[in-house]
Amino acid sequence: MRFFNRITFQTPESVELEFTLAGIGNRALALVIDYTVLAVTLLVFFLTWTVFSTQLFNFFEAQNLGIWLIAIFFIIAFAIYISYFVFFETLWFGQTPGKRVAKIRVVRDDGRLIGLQQATLRALLRPFDETLFIGAFLIMFGRREKRLGDLAAGTIVIQAQTSTASATLTISEQAKVLHEQLIKIADLSPLLPDDFAVIREYLQRRGAMSLKAKASLSLKLAEQVLAIINLEKLPEGVTPDVFLEAVYLVYQHPEF
Repeated sequence: MRFFNRITFQTPESVELEFTLAGIGNRALALVIDYTVLAVTLLVFFLTWTVFSTQLFNFFEAQNLGIWLIAIFFIIAFAIYISYFVFFETLWFGQTPGKRVAKIRVVRDDGRLIGLQQATLRALLRPFDETLFIGAFLIMFGRREKRLGDLAAGTIVIQAQTSTASATLTISEQAKVLHEQLIKIADLSPLLPDDFAVIREYLQRRGAMSLKAKASLSLKLAEQVLAIINLEKLPEGVTPDVFLEAVYLVYQHPEF
């Protein structure tokens, strides 16, 4: 019986990255939490729409007004349902409130962060996955635990990494502040798992480097990252070391 389904990526730098797939239990927990939040949101919308519709009926007596209001209600309700998952999975790097509590996240098949396109495809196909529990069966019996939305978007759901190696890293207070700015000014989705692995290796080993070697390597790595995420230069007053710490922190702990 499969308790933990793992997937491994081999980076060009020969760094092996292993992810544990989320599993049906964690995904179900996340969905229950997300649907609870959605239910409250839709209830508030329903009550607001009821008051609004009542006011319209008091002012207008147009024929078929009720049918139009009902149709508009369902369209907006569906938009809220879809937008909930698209908004959070795009903004929170593959996590919704439910996924954050369950400590899981969505990434692309190659380990990269998902973007708007992947989040939208997953959300649009979610109703089909939930029809007759099709998605649940695909997750339970598929090797990579993919539902229809994952197959279409090219994504997998993994357990959020709590790397033990990160405990040996020293993250400055300046980097913790910078990482909140980076998620607003830069798109980190083009970064591959090996990019983060290289940054992690540098941050772990920089203490044993000479000052000259450390300065040279950190600047080179920072310039490569800047080119990948399309930033022209380092933020003012930020050293390459602090920048690399912030980038690593964004990927490992995307807290907002």
